[in-house]
Amino acid sequence: MKYLYLVVLLICSLSASCQNIIDWDDNYQLELSDFQSAKTSIGSGDMYSLSVPAHMNFSFHMSSYEFMFTKNFNSKAVCNFNRSAGLIVAPNQEIALSLLALARYDFDLCELYTRKVRQGLYENKGTFSDVNFFQPIFTRLETEYVDRSTTAHQETDLGRDQEKLDLLHQQVKKEIGELVDFCKTCKPPKRKKQKSGDI
Repeated sequence: MKYLYLVVLLICSLSASCQNIIDWDDNYQLELSDFQSAKTSIGSGDMYSLSVPAHMNFSFHMSSYEFMFTKNFNSKAVCNFNRSAGLIVAPNQEIALSLLALARYDFDLCELYTRKVRQGLYENKGTFSDVNFFQPIFTRLETEYVDRSTTAHQETDLGRDQEKLDLLHQQVKKEIGELVDFCKTCKPPKRKKQKSGDI
């Protein structure tokens, strides 16, 4: 039987071990202890830096027949964080905590765009869709994700403007809630067919 195998990794490192990977969960917040890069340093020097290895991953393995009749790809799109690549460099605890707040924003933003990907796949997958139907969806959403993250970093001065960061973060959380049907384990409701008399 002919099988289709497709793996799309956006901003992803394949070398990370599974125990260092955190799947996004609305009940879990990143902590300073999650930034396990050997270069992480708090309390020395006057420089500060942040690396948030939050990734959107999408992969599936199924027969051509299964692919034809699959519409819900929620479980195939994953948002995770790689602890071993997480980096915080800060001269003091106060700046470290502001960088941590920015990292939490970025991780939630990554989940938001993973949900947007799931929604895009669900709404654009047809019975006779080509296996590469997802590519324009990913390209557009990846660009939006990077632009929005970069803008937040600039507008909050790398998290030091806590009030602005809080506003941006609340907006992201609100948008995540609006896409509740597109969590990793969710099954989007089927659209009701319009009756012939409906406009």
